[in-house]
Amino acid sequence: MNIIESSDDEILAVAHPMWDDLIKYSNAGEYGKFIENFSYEMLFGLNEVEIGKQFAKSELTRNLDPKYDFLGLIRRNAHVSALYRMRSTKKEGEWLGRLVLGYNKEGEIKIYGASIF
Repeated sequence: MNIIESSDDEILAVAHPMWDDLIKYSNAGEYGKFIENFSYEMLFGLNEVEIGKQFAKSELTRNLDPKYDFLGLIRRNAHVSALYRMRSTKKEGEWLGRLVLGYNKEGEIKIYGASIF
């Protein structure tokens, strides 16, 4: 199964709740919950020291505004990226959030990438 064949509505029914969880657990500094829906490939490639620093010190990732604007979907190969306009509750400006989703070998939708820049 390839996620890019799913409708926008089907993808967003999964993407938005996953993004909401990432924001909630990033703000709370709950690393274990934050990575809960990450794919094996994503977990394998993480630098846990750097992620730990982010959770401990990043003013942006610990103060994300839970209200965001959905910007669109980008489909490529076996993954779809959901793009979000993000704001901080402590810092001025806007950031681009990106959530990359795809199916794992077990047929579950997992996170293959997540970033704010």
